[in-house]
Amino acid sequence: MAMQAHQEGSHVSTPKKRIRWATQRAKAATGSKKRYHILERLQRRTASGERKRVSADGSQTEGFPHEGSAEELEDQDTVQRRIFFNIPLPDNAKDEEGRPLMKFGRNKIRTAKYTPLSFVPRNLYFQFHNIANIYFLFVIVVGIFPIFGNPNPALSAVPLICIVFLTSVKDAIEDWRRTNLDDELNNSPVHRLTDWNNVNSSEDDVSLWRRVKKATTRGIASAYGFGKRRMGKKPEGGKGYTERAMDEPRLSIDTRPTNRHSMASSRTSFQSVDGHMGEESIQMTPVPSPQPGQGRMLGDQGLNPTHRPGSAAFSYEEGSLTLNNSDGVPATSSDGEHASDPAPTKFYGSILDPSNSAPGTARFKKDYWKSLKVGDFVRIYNEDQIPADIVILATSDPDGACYVETKNLDGETNLKVRQALHSGRKMKHAKDCERAAFILESGPPDPNLYSYSGVARWTQRYSSKSGEAAKEMAEPISINNLLLRGCSLRNTEWVLGVVAFTGQDTKIMLNSGMTPSKRSRIARDLNWNVIYNFVILFFMCLVSGIVEGVTWSQGDNSLDFFEFGGTASTPALDGFVNFWAAIILFQNLVPISLYISLEIIRLFQAFFIYSDTFMYYEKIDYPCTPKSWNILDDVGQIEYVFSDKTGTLTQNVMEFRKCSINGIPYGEAYTEAQAGMQRRQGINIEEEGAKVHKQIAEDRVKMLHDLRKMHDNPYLRDDELTFVAPDFISDLEGVSGLAQKQANEQFMLALALCHTVITERTPGDPPKIEFKAQSPDEAALVATARDCGFTVLGRSNDGIILNVLGEDREYTVLNTLEFNSSRKRMSAIIRMPDGKLTLFCKGADSVIYSRLKRGEQNELRKTTAEHLEMFAREGLRTLCIAKKDLDEDEYQTWNKDHDLAAAAIVDREDKLERVSDVMERDLTLLGGTAIEDRLQDGVPDTIALLGDAGIKLWVLTGDKVETAINIGFSCNLLNNDMDLIVFNVQDDRIETAAAELDKHLQSFGISGSDDELKAARKNHEPPGPTHAIVIDGDSLRLVLGEGLRQKFLLLCKKCKAVLCCRVSPAQKAAVVELVKTGLDVMTLSVGDGANDVAMIQKADIGVGIAGEEGRQAVMSSDYAIGQFRFLQRLILVHGRWSYRRVGEAIANFFYKNIVWTFALFWYQLYNDFDTSYLVDYTYILLFNLAFSSLPVIFMGVLDQDVSDKVSLAVPQLYRRGIERKEWTQTKFWTYMLDGIYQSAICFFMAYLVFAPANFVTFNGLNINDTKRVGVYVGCAAIVVVNIYVLINTYRWDWLMLLLVAFSILLVWFWTGVYGAASGSGFFHNAAPQVFGQLSFWVLTLLTVVICLGPRFAVKAFQKIYLPRDVDIIREQVRQGKFSYLDQYEAYVPPKITSPAASDFSQPLKPDQRTPIVVADDERPIYPPSVAATGTTHNPRSQNGSDGTDYSRNRLSLDQPIRPSFDRPRPSFDRMRNSMDRIRPSFEASNDFTSAALLTRMESSHSHESSPSQSQYASPLQSPSRPIHGISSLR
Repeated sequence: MAMQAHQEGSHVSTPKKRIRWATQRAKAATGSKKRYHILERLQRRTASGERKRVSADGSQTEGFPHEGSAEELEDQDTVQRRIFFNIPLPDNAKDEEGRPLMKFGRNKIRTAKYTPLSFVPRNLYFQFHNIANIYFLFVIVVGIFPIFGNPNPALSAVPLICIVFLTSVKDAIEDWRRTNLDDELNNSPVHRLTDWNNVNSSEDDVSLWRRVKKATTRGIASAYGFGKRRMGKKPEGGKGYTERAMDEPRLSIDTRPTNRHSMASSRTSFQSVDGHMGEESIQMTPVPSPQPGQGRMLGDQGLNPTHRPGSAAFSYEEGSLTLNNSDGVPATSSDGEHASDPAPTKFYGSILDPSNSAPGTARFKKDYWKSLKVGDFVRIYNEDQIPADIVILATSDPDGACYVETKNLDGETNLKVRQALHSGRKMKHAKDCERAAFILESGPPDPNLYSYSGVARWTQRYSSKSGEAAKEMAEPISINNLLLRGCSLRNTEWVLGVVAFTGQDTKIMLNSGMTPSKRSRIARDLNWNVIYNFVILFFMCLVSGIVEGVTWSQGDNSLDFFEFGGTASTPALDGFVNFWAAIILFQNLVPISLYISLEIIRLFQAFFIYSDTFMYYEKIDYPCTPKSWNILDDVGQIEYVFSDKTGTLTQNVMEFRKCSINGIPYGEAYTEAQAGMQRRQGINIEEEGAKVHKQIAEDRVKMLHDLRKMHDNPYLRDDELTFVAPDFISDLEGVSGLAQKQANEQFMLALALCHTVITERTPGDPPKIEFKAQSPDEAALVATARDCGFTVLGRSNDGIILNVLGEDREYTVLNTLEFNSSRKRMSAIIRMPDGKLTLFCKGADSVIYSRLKRGEQNELRKTTAEHLEMFAREGLRTLCIAKKDLDEDEYQTWNKDHDLAAAAIVDREDKLERVSDVMERDLTLLGGTAIEDRLQDGVPDTIALLGDAGIKLWVLTGDKVETAINIGFSCNLLNNDMDLIVFNVQDDRIETAAAELDKHLQSFGISGSDDELKAARKNHEPPGPTHAIVIDGDSLRLVLGEGLRQKFLLLCKKCKAVLCCRVSPAQKAAVVELVKTGLDVMTLSVGDGANDVAMIQKADIGVGIAGEEGRQAVMSSDYAIGQFRFLQRLILVHGRWSYRRVGEAIANFFYKNIVWTFALFWYQLYNDFDTSYLVDYTYILLFNLAFSSLPVIFMGVLDQDVSDKVSLAVPQLYRRGIERKEWTQTKFWTYMLDGIYQSAICFFMAYLVFAPANFVTFNGLNINDTKRVGVYVGCAAIVVVNIYVLINTYRWDWLMLLLVAFSILLVWFWTGVYGAASGSGFFHNAAPQVFGQLSFWVLTLLTVVICLGPRFAVKAFQKIYLPRDVDIIREQVRQGKFSYLDQYEAYVPPKITSPAASDFSQPLKPDQRTPIVVADDERPIYPPSVAATGTTHNPRSQNGSDGTDYSRNRLSLDQPIRPSFDRPRPSFDRMRNSMDRIRPSFEASNDFTSAALLTRMESSHSHESSPSQSQYASPLQSPSRPIHGISSLR
């Protein structure tokens, strides 16, 4: 096959040769066909690349499925779902009316809890879960009957109506937001095939209920639109985004706003080139004209744009290009031979039925996502989101590849490759969809994101000319042939597919679950406290009924006169009626106003959170957004935080910092880990950071100058340079000799060739190269090679085009042996321009060292290992780079085995791994790399702060184990003091997992018993920082089983940090559920992707991070923030405040109600419990509504024990919330008893005043009637409860004092105003008659003093002799020990000045909010960032060392500085000096990747003899041979 030369006009690399784990190589088209393909699309931007998806269990999913006859696939599992395409439904698949028996779900999804029809009944149903609401509804119903003595039944209903209405408005606002997001998604546009019969669904099969709902929705929408039009608020353009998207023509990929192409040149109509092209090509909107030079490029290749084969179709299948006729039969040339390379091409068949006459009426039309049905044909365009789970039939790429970004699904921003079915790749147009005839058989909906099993079956027919008989064929479908809902299409013009799963059946929705209705823990406990009040109320009413009945039965007393002519004619009936009358009288004992007060408190708290500018993320203009107001107090009780990694803790940005080549270290950087190490050594890191900043800035300028001088690289961007090493450029020019120059060139060649990166080149002056990679590490390596002059320009048909220091070269990629979690390495076999074969390999240091050639490079191994150790101590991720020169015969023999392994159906992965392992031996070490994974700003500080508060952080990620561990060290979740427990069950057996658990439990002295679990539930102390556990998804599946989950939970309880890797969304939710229910603790989950939705909904509090892309997590969260660091203020400030405020407000609410109700109850002792009213009825109604609610509400809204600055400076204050001490049953009963005592004082003080004699007013009338006495009792009680609330308030500001005074004055004001009205009855003129008596004022004063005296004395004693933490801190604040915080606008812990190397070109800008440097002794509470240092030890971490002359037999810590001898290397010397100071601590380390062990390592993976002397033995002949050898030490 002729090789297509590299085209300058091609802007996207097109890697056509794919050697994948699951397929053989698929060669590209001929140059002529390829060039025609370019002309057909003009500015084609199809990106290609190859990376296989690593599944959750560490294994790799298949790439191309293996095709075969139908008989080969008959042994599959029972089919759960059959979808027919252009094939009539069989009789057994239809009902009596001819409709499909199998009903598939709609594609419309709903995360909201309510619909317009269900809102009222469902919301009322949820509201009346509150037992108090049910009680007051019952009281209102009872009060309607006059027999029970309610003076005004209608007025009694007002409080409940207000509460229910305001709560429903709040719920409606919350759910309206979710509904809008749902509607935006459901109404997104998609191109669906219309005017075509989808036999899998019936258009008229719509239920009556759905029709009613649709009509209701349309009515509400019409009314809403009419209202907006009447108000003059017509939407811009008259329509919203989705409506306009349905009407406007779709912009093609190249007509969207972009700076990649010039739009100025005029364009000749594409259809005018050839009439056939307008018929055959994909109908797209106009695209820009070809760039200058493209026409010449096509002409130079001899391509006639007007030529198009008439009867021949092109097959891009395995092997060389083969011309097939229209029936799919290989075409032959005139001499009978195949028209292309004689190597036979496997015939995969085609689902296109040549005998099926297409009516030609079908067309792709824009429709809504919600309109999609199972069995629909859809066309997805570049940058579009995938609307459903879709099986790929064809793509714009001739090899059937497409690229998807799965960030919304698994949180990863890197691209994944997916493949079209071989049998569908000829499909292109709507008429092809009409001709396709096949059956899609699939398993049931499955939540596993990394697996799918299906098969396409069809009858392969040929035209009558071929004479061949039809035969049944089938093609398996794997996860690599499936586009999952929520993903986004990238670098691919279009994809044609069929809908397999819709709506709730899609994998993303199966992992999401339903939106739960969450209630706070206090709200759940509150129901029990209300029940206790019910019990008290019941006995009060029972006593009233019994006493009243007994008194009635006695006769001959005053009751006979008052009850004369009553309805109750018998003592029993009188007692029964009195029982219900007492319920109305004492109704305030059950505080209905408490619920509306709590709603008001939480509303204000949510507003304050939303308005907190220190949680505002300016980059995306996003504040902290509360979405569920009713659970804010739970944020103050969080004990466990579960966090995703990618996009949550990290920016997912990798930057190349350092490397070691041929024993020489290069690169300057100053990382946070290094700054932390220096801080522990007593170094002033501010001064050191400034010095390093200046040095690196100078080195950057010098390196850029030397780079431009050596080669004016047009692709180098000065601001994107992360690798600062001017000495590397000098050595690349040969300053240190020819050997080092060649080593540097080979190293950069390895970085530029050993990868699967997709390149995208943007023309311009200067041009720009962008790299799209599945792994951000890989993109960083290739970008560094580009910056150093080894630029990947793109890919030819079977190779990579490099620009090496200004010279274009082509390297043929023969095989790519890809990375997976078990191999921990990646290799590429390259044919160099001189024809030689070279294998380049990169991977983990331990893996590469174990495969180096025996007995060689001993000194280089030792030096490189030392450098890698220092890189790791700086918090950098390290890789080793190696190469191997291959013999042609050896390669050809190996390649045959590799092709056989790639074509295997059984044990394909194992065979490929064995074959690859054979080739990746006897390597030659080139050097190592060091990459920094950039964390989000403030992540280490936030984790440290949460840890000081007693909060445990678990990381649940879909990433591999190694990545999670590195992030753990970078963000201070892990440190060298920890013993790292890597829990990995290799044989997938429960017995093995149980044995591992028992072994680790024994090390803590526990066995996992029920008694130990009970003790663990009560112990909220954080574990010591001695152990951390890392577990993968497969092992997690085992330990989450019923028999092991308790042991696993107790083991994790003993560990400071837990990292769960390669876990699915469902497993994340299962872990959260395990901890939440197993330990009975409050949990918070934080994530940014759709893969985090399940755990966000499962946790008590779900926090979504609104990243720059994706809002799925935000849609389902309770709180949305812009960055992880905002959890500091959300939890430690607002959460703690809210929990304390709500707990105190509830206790005071119960207290004031008990005071009021029992004051009325004591009066019943003197009137035979006849339930007469001591106070005016308006007092009873207004007591909670106006006289006493404002101080309690604003206590819950504004009270602060300490400021936000002190809350962050002393995070230990949060532990009181973890231990749930702000709201306990003990506190409830204490306040209740205090209220009973004060109620007795309020009543009996007035009783004692009137008991001896009566008072006479100025006009000679007395004031001893019940209404006047009620003024004495009621006013005193209201004054007492308001001052009591003030005593319990920490913050006495002008507003709180004003509200208390207002509430007290209001009762006096109401008494005067209402009593002056003639309609007040017996209460008329009560104010002047009572307020004119000196006894009233003296009694009120004495009552307040006697009531509040004991409370004041107890509080004073507690604060002086038994102070709590907050009392001590408040005293320190008064003493001025936290006065330094006043210098800040809001306390943000001062950061270490440790700028990234990429920022050293810019001068440091001081933090505007923290302009003053605070001394360490002024920050006694807030700890410095914990960084990996040499004074700590971890036998399993990557930061150890062992046993060389470099570290052993050193008795003194005072080591002299050891500068580099050849040239100054500031960063290297600085780090080595730091290590010299702490060298003896390495004596105890036994890390496998330490410098000593790497230096002394030999491996059975390497051959004893040289490659030329060894005989190649096929690993396929001995499948029992172990894949990995065991490393040995000399």
